[in-house]
Amino acid sequence: MADPFEVRMRFTSQLQHLNASVTSSQKAALYALKYRDMDEDLHSCILEQLERQNSMNTRANIMYFIEHLCDMAQKENHMEFVRMIQRDILRVVDAVAPGDGSGAANVKVVRRVLAALQSKSLLPLQTLSDISACLNERDRDLPPGPSPRPRRSTTNNQNSNNSNSNSATTNGTRVLDKRQIEQRIEEDRERHKRLRESIWAVEAEGDGEFERLWGEGSEVGEDDVLAGEEDRGERRRGRIG
Repeated sequence: MADPFEVRMRFTSQLQHLNASVTSSQKAALYALKYRDMDEDLHSCILEQLERQNSMNTRANIMYFIEHLCDMAQKENHMEFVRMIQRDILRVVDAVAPGDGSGAANVKVVRRVLAALQSKSLLPLQTLSDISACLNERDRDLPPGPSPRPRRSTTNNQNSNNSNSNSATTNGTRVLDKRQIEQRIEEDRERHKRLRESIWAVEAEGDGEFERLWGEGSEVGEDDVLAGEEDRGERRRGRIG
């Protein structure tokens, strides 16, 4: 039997090194499903990393990972991961897109992942609606009203030495530095490329492409019939001439 501490450490390391590639998320999800008997501990690792991470990019990557984990857990018929995410979804959203103004960059990420989970029947529609209403207030650079107090630091020197941090704090609001912004741009570009590839993906077998084209086409109406008759008449006159 695997050592629980070692499993937690390796899973935590995978979460910390997630990137925009699908492979990294799938690898971490497969690892979690491999040790599904420790699902509660692994779920706690996800929450801990979301709430302890200073990098908003890493939190966004973990949010995308959650979608892969729920999807693969459903296929493996291990719904405990899904139920725990449903239970703590508000806690997840608060960590990925905090209400202190620093979460504006991740609001779209949260909406996209939640919509994907809802489309796969992994999240109730009412829950999605309630969270969307809350996110509307966070979809801006600065929060309305007075500035909230910054989160407490886990170390005594964390807030006093911003030069060693990946981000600075101004009036209680965390601001991304240039390196994080550039990293986010590259990761978003990679995700958009994958999204375009998935749109054009066609099944090797079956009538999937035919069904898609048939569904996108409009029904034949009276105008279409008249246009067809006119085209046929023109072709006949051309052969006669």
